[in-house]
Amino acid sequence: MFHRWRKHGTRTLSEPREIGTGTFATMSSSLSTTSSSNGKRPAQDPQRVPLHRFLGPRYWGVWLALAFVRMVNLLPLPWQLAIGHLLGRIAYAFSRRDRRIAEINVGLCMPELSPTARRTLARNHFASLGCAVLETGLVWWASDRRLRGLIQFEGVEHLQAVLAQGRGALMLSAHFTTLEMGARALTLLGPTSIMYLTPHNALIAELSRRGRARHTVQAITSSQIRDLLQNLKNNLPVWYAPDQRFTDKNSEIVPFFGQPASSNVATSRLAKISGAPVLPYFPERRRDGRGYIVHIHPPFDRFPTEDPIADTRRFHELIEAHVRRHPEQYLWAYKRFKGAGRDPYAKKG
Repeated sequence: MFHRWRKHGTRTLSEPREIGTGTFATMSSSLSTTSSSNGKRPAQDPQRVPLHRFLGPRYWGVWLALAFVRMVNLLPLPWQLAIGHLLGRIAYAFSRRDRRIAEINVGLCMPELSPTARRTLARNHFASLGCAVLETGLVWWASDRRLRGLIQFEGVEHLQAVLAQGRGALMLSAHFTTLEMGARALTLLGPTSIMYLTPHNALIAELSRRGRARHTVQAITSSQIRDLLQNLKNNLPVWYAPDQRFTDKNSEIVPFFGQPASSNVATSRLAKISGAPVLPYFPERRRDGRGYIVHIHPPFDRFPTEDPIADTRRFHELIEAHVRRHPEQYLWAYKRFKGAGRDPYAKKG
């Protein structure tokens, strides 16, 4: 069954969001798109924009940043990550708004930490964001062969087992700074589809679209629920990260680190309609800087229940456990707890 899954041929990318402003933030928020299982370009590809349209002065800073990332990607990974740490610490010094948001989030989620420890964690988080910027280049441009030498999988047997059932797999991930690398990593195992958000910067969005076309069966927007269900019906794993602040339909207040958080509870509904098993999927950056470990958990048992809030809380608890293992790698620099008449980020006075 696993061999049959491999032969479709494909790859992938991913989706952060709401991380500050400027070139550093622009590079930090790349996403993902598509390529169809019959080898032809999917319907979205008419959106392909010629790159000469991005030669104006407003894009020069992005082009320079991309050239820098491309050159750094030629270095061994430990060197890349060392440069990423330096970039992140520089960003920490100058990004007052995002630094403040990160420190507030850390204080809400880990009140046991001293003020000094919170600032240290926020600083280390920005260093992790700097690594994520450079990893975006690897996700777009590195060969499968190079990435296979950097990525170690744990729990692949869980994915093999659920795909043998023929109902696809909903790969439930979360917004860590390794998000892009984790989504691309999944494609090394076989054909993969993803749900994505489009970057705000038009040049980054176009380059992301081209990269995704090389690496995925299909990238699915949040409005393309039928496509998501069809991919599951086709027995594909679909990468899905619904953990960010969510205030639209299917939003409920679900505790996260003990804090009320506007959350997407649609995972239960998707699992119920599709019958697909739901497997938590968490990538991490190795502390020695020599690669990545991707954890594929067993599928949730007795999921979904009749209580989508309880189901979402169950997922949140898994995220919390992974955050405590690698707190600097979680995405702290956005307003996760704003909503439902509450704004802990509002300035006093």
